[in-house]
Amino acid sequence: MRNHDLVFLKHFSQVIALLVGITIALILLGIYINGLKPPEANPVAEAATLARIQPAGAVFAGATGAAAQAAAAQAAADAAKGQVAYGGSLDGSVIFGNLCTGCHTAGVAKAPKLEKAAWAARIAQGVETLHSHAINGYNGPDGGMMPARGGNPALSDEQVKATVDWMLTQLK
Repeated sequence: MRNHDLVFLKHFSQVIALLVGITIALILLGIYINGLKPPEANPVAEAATLARIQPAGAVFAGATGAAAQAAAAQAAADAAKGQVAYGGSLDGSVIFGNLCTGCHTAGVAKAPKLEKAAWAARIAQGVETLHSHAINGYNGPDGGMMPARGGNPALSDEQVKATVDWMLTQLK
């Protein structure tokens, strides 16, 4: 090899080494700058994480615990009021078919079936009393019970009344 070939090879190697050094420096600079930027929060991932690590229950002790328990119950009731069950439908057949049929077709907890004989004494008390018992709940003297709003606190008073009225029209 001639001398000028060796000189070319030496200069070419130096240029390549310089370019590799610049490349490595730029990669490290990019990693450093990217580390300075705060990561973007993914709301879906955050919600999934919060749902996954949420405690299954709570412990309330003493006077402050009773207050916290009452506040938690009130917050749950307020949250339930913000949601309207069954899209706000006032169709008693829809609500009965989705909620009430579980007890009133099988007689669970002495719930009266849709038969006139089972409802005669209740109807004698008046429709307003039936509405009140369905909205506020009722524990009968015979051990029967009606949970408030059929066990669905998201039902509005109008929905409960419409369902009771529909049930009364369906008595056989």
